[in-house]
Amino acid sequence: MKRVIVLGATGSIGVQALRVIAASSDLCVVGLSCDRNVTLLLEQAVSLGVADLAVADEGAAATVPVSLYPELQVRSGAGAAAGLVREVDADLILNGIVGFAGLESTLAALESGRSVALANKESLVCAGSLVRYLAERKGASILPVDSEHSALFQLVGAAGTAAVESLVITASGGPFRGWDRDALVPVTKEQALAHPTWSMGEKITVDSATLMNKGLEVIEAHHLFGLDYADIEVLLHPQSLVHALVRMRDGALLAHLGMPDMRVPIAYALHYPERVPVAVERLDLSQGVALEFAAPDEDTFPAIRLAREAGTRGDRTTCALSAANEVAVRAFLRGSLPFLGITAVVEEVLQASDSGSFGAYEEAVAVDRWARRLAEGACVEKQIR
Repeated sequence: MKRVIVLGATGSIGVQALRVIAASSDLCVVGLSCDRNVTLLLEQAVSLGVADLAVADEGAAATVPVSLYPELQVRSGAGAAAGLVREVDADLILNGIVGFAGLESTLAALESGRSVALANKESLVCAGSLVRYLAERKGASILPVDSEHSALFQLVGAAGTAAVESLVITASGGPFRGWDRDALVPVTKEQALAHPTWSMGEKITVDSATLMNKGLEVIEAHHLFGLDYADIEVLLHPQSLVHALVRMRDGALLAHLGMPDMRVPIAYALHYPERVPVAVERLDLSQGVALEFAAPDEDTFPAIRLAREAGTRGDRTTCALSAANEVAVRAFLRGSLPFLGITAVVEEVLQASDSGSFGAYEEAVAVDRWARRLAEGACVEKQIR
């Protein structure tokens, strides 16, 4: 029986992961965390018989009726999830926390030599060199949960690293594929959250609309597979049926296809190296399937270019990129920053950021805080008036 801690259990990835685990006789949950949705977290804990919990928001944690649940141990605060990882015995940590907040838990898991099913892309975006070093030193595995990186992981594993020339990450293009910059000026929160293919949390859905999600995935792929940024390509593919491709040294092109359902990559990471049945819709090519591909418009959507430029400068710059993007997306979602202001804020922060890597988690925290302060000021300058 593989014991799993699910971090970010009340989010989109966490909820789907618990469904996958519930359908399996080989997995059990021994710990759960959330940001502030304690109502759902308690429902999950009771239904799964889990006693060890973590709640990042101290105010939300204080609302847990301890007298009704005396068996629960509820950790609270910013480091609660990492504390849960350090204190509870588990075989695998599924990190579905959103943003920089997930980095400490990834490092805590790797430091203890445990494998991580990683949906928190910011762990690699913000401190990829540090995460890779720790994983190698401790002999721990990083199993990607993102659909694109799971597909690449499977393709590269099947072909062998030595045979791979370059990687291709696909992107749906989000709700604004084909739009020009003038059309993007009045974009609303509701429009940005209307993703044509995937059902995801708000932050990642907005990232998909700006194509920043693909920029972050390029950085993530660089750290996961060790390829230069010049060898990681992004292609728009609105059907979202081809999740990734790998170009081989002999000119062949291998593709990973399937219906867009996050339970598939989640199940692959949770059960790795085994592949188990998953009750999802099957892709039926006999019905006639059109597959379209095109290069992204990086003039209209500059996020991918900004991410590549940040990646070549190292973790300090990519950490600043991620922090600035989190702040800008939050401002857009609350209605104080225009849609085009998101990447404008990110670019302003990048221009002021340092290059280089991190030697410790505390250094990443310092850069993250600095970038957030700068981004908050930039958001005020560019706010909707």
